[in-house]
Order: sequence, then C-alpha cells, then structure tokens
Amino acid sequence: MTAEYPNINQNGFTLLEAIVALVLIASTGMALLNWISTNLTTLQHVQAAQQRNDATRNAVAFIETVNPLEKPHGKETIGAYKLTWKSKEIELLGNTTMYQVGLYDMNVVVYLDKTLIAKFTVRQIGFKQYYKEEF
Repeated sequence: MTAEYPNINQNGFTLLEAIVALVLIASTGMALLNWISTNLTTLQHVQAAQQRNDATRNAVAFIETVNPLEKPHGKETIGAYKLTWKSKEIELLGNTTMYQVGLYDMNVVVYLDKTLIAKFTVRQIGFKQYYKEEF
C-alpha cells in the first residue's frame, strides 16, 4: 500500500505566512508612524524657537530706538506682537555737561495674542538735553 500525499506544489499563501506578513507590515507601520510623530513634534519646537527668535530680534531693534530717560515705560504693537517695557535706572549722570545721561536696565516682554513669546533685559543709555547752551 502506498500512502497518498497531497500535492506539495501550492499556488498561494498559507495562513501562517499571511499572519507573519501582517505582523511585519503592522510593526513597520507602527515604527513609521512613531518616526513621523517625532518629526512633527520636533518641527513644532523648531517653529516655536524660530518665532521667539524673530520676536526677540524685532523687539531689540525697536527698543534700541527708545530713549529710556524720556520714555521709561510703555507699550507698542509691532505687527502681530505686543511689546511692553519698563526701565530701571542704574546710574544717572547729570550736571557735568549740557546733557543728562543715565544707564538703564530695560525689562522687555513680548506677547503674541496674549501668549508670552519672549522676556529679556537690555542695558541701554538714556539721554536728555539738560540745558541749552547760549552763544
């Protein structure tokens, strides 16, 4: 008696091969989604840092034009940013020349839609004509 064996030349996948293929595809897909999520989070952090950098550069450029002796505090809107500053006198020199000169620390705060974007301090010189020289 001879034993009859089924035909070994199959055309297609077995159930085990299909399950292994699905597990490989799923694990690769999960790794890919995790990588994309990490890149998106990093991109958001980079964009926020770039926004803070732009806001700080614009604020410093504006604050350089402010004379803290004449305008020791104030608010200003620059594009979408709201800027507030307060000056604290460090040293005031007066009666030696026709100008009153002082050194100030200016605390600057930058907001975007009521969200704090940047906060920094700038040391700046303030001046004001003390008296007019007569000829």
